[in-house]
Amino acid sequence: MKTATKRFSVAQLDEIDATKCPCGTARRAFGDSDKVASVHLVNISRDAVSHYHKVMHEIYVILEGEGFIELDDEKIPVKPMTAILIKPGCRHRAVGEMKIINMPIPAFDPKDEWFD
Repeated sequence: MKTATKRFSVAQLDEIDATKCPCGTARRAFGDSDKVASVHLVNISRDAVSHYHKVMHEIYVILEGEGFIELDDEKIPVKPMTAILIKPGCRHRAVGEMKIINMPIPAFDPKDEWFD
């Protein structure tokens, strides 16, 4: 008999334990499922660190707060409902206290986080 496999996953982001990250703290979902993508609820802190990824794309959606995002040394103002696509190699960091959704594609891999 064949075992049925669910073709979906559900996560309650605000109930996932927060993990320290270069941006502040992140609550990460779906990274272990099939590695296609993940989704993070991120609280951006004032001491966010500039970094980049060699493989991963990221999509940021600002939910709360205002400030700017540094993208390859260019400062872009952001506010709620601003969406940003960050391609591999783009050095980036958010500046200001914000809450965002981050969608890494493929799924987040800490080995693809670079600070040089």
